[in-house]
Amino acid sequence: MNLLLINADQLRHDSVGYRGLRPVKTPALDRLAAESVVYTRAFTPLPVCAPARQAILCGRHPDSFGAQWNYDQVPAPTVQPEWCWPRQLQARGWNTAYLGRFHVSPTLHPDSFGYGEWVSWAGHKQLIREKYPDAKYTGGWLGCESPVALEDSGTHWMAGQAAAMIEKFAAQDKPWHIWVDYEEPHLPCRPSAPFSTMYDPEAIEPWDGYGDRFIHKPYCHRQQTISWGTDEMTWEKDFRYMAARYFGVISQLDQAIGRILDALERTGQKDNTIVAFTSDHGDMCGSHQMLDKHYVLYDDICRVPLMVRVPGVKPRTCDAFVSNCLDLPFSFIEWLGLDHPGIEHGRALPLAAEDDGAARNHIVSTSNGQQFGLYTTRMIRDDRWKYVWNLTDVDELYDLDSDPGEKVNLIAEPAQQERIAAMRRQLNDDLRAHGDPFVGSEWINRQLLEGKKHLGASFE
Repeated sequence: MNLLLINADQLRHDSVGYRGLRPVKTPALDRLAAESVVYTRAFTPLPVCAPARQAILCGRHPDSFGAQWNYDQVPAPTVQPEWCWPRQLQARGWNTAYLGRFHVSPTLHPDSFGYGEWVSWAGHKQLIREKYPDAKYTGGWLGCESPVALEDSGTHWMAGQAAAMIEKFAAQDKPWHIWVDYEEPHLPCRPSAPFSTMYDPEAIEPWDGYGDRFIHKPYCHRQQTISWGTDEMTWEKDFRYMAARYFGVISQLDQAIGRILDALERTGQKDNTIVAFTSDHGDMCGSHQMLDKHYVLYDDICRVPLMVRVPGVKPRTCDAFVSNCLDLPFSFIEWLGLDHPGIEHGRALPLAAEDDGAARNHIVSTSNGQQFGLYTTRMIRDDRWKYVWNLTDVDELYDLDSDPGEKVNLIAEPAQQERIAAMRRQLNDDLRAHGDPFVGSEWINRQLLEGKKHLGASFE
């Protein structure tokens, strides 16, 4: 059995064609989804690039070992190589390769984590320097059309590298594992033609979260729009054009992924290869008038696409709550017969419908801010309700049935206080279980277990 893991960067759960939620065309992923177990309620444990990737490598929640934000912006601890499951594969004689930016450690490379070969983006950067020396980009973080031809784009260059690696490994009498780690559709979105004009901005409806007035919201939510300079942007003049480019990059990425999947079939590897596809986190992309991530725990960035195609497993749609970065590594260890190190915080992904009964009935994600300062928040979410604990500002409660855009904060509603207390207790238990550093003290207990929270002047 082989293992192919494909990871996108900042891909929203609702921006893939097979979900039917937004007008995005992803025929390759749709084809893969039709052969996979598709998890509709997958969430990232921490919606920031490096911590999410470190979690995939070891199965531990990033907060438990101090990886609370991107180490290359604010120094932070990182995952230890000896915790990581790919090292077991390499020790057992597997061919292993990592393709993409290794956003895991400031000092160590993939070879320390069990990857025998590494294809970074250096080769593509050299190609662009040589072939497009005068390339210019406009639009800032909102993006623009790329001056780079499609076949020279990063998506398609990396697909070629991945296909070549699959062909190389297929010619050898060894099982193999390849992780293809894409940088798309991370902003700024710069799709190449024809994907740059594939979507009509005027036909793209706003996200549910657009138009947030930030009433009774934490200070940092509105401040993030001011810091990014998006507070005066509108859907009509600004965000829908960015969304069109975002969708364009996703469709471009999809075509590239199709080439990787084609290489599996061409080399006869499809029927003995597990294929997993997910994303580290989502993207605000104009929702709540924000870009990127950080500071918030809206579904826009916490909820992610996830599917696995496992030979012999019947395709289906699974609505159970799963944690992609924690449950994928736990599942890989199970499916590949590796040894559990006993440090993981995930659980095996439910493959068959009869497994759903033992699945989670809620999910937890965490954030520690970063970009403009540190701002610690923790989220717990079930079928209908989301509670966000904010250690230094007002908490949040959303009724996702009536308010899917999470714009109406119900934290002060008298009728919800019993529910809030129960969700705080459950959140406390879950955070303790994965070694969160911010629970356990008498001061924190007053917040989560006694409800000692000051609402703030905005509620007076």
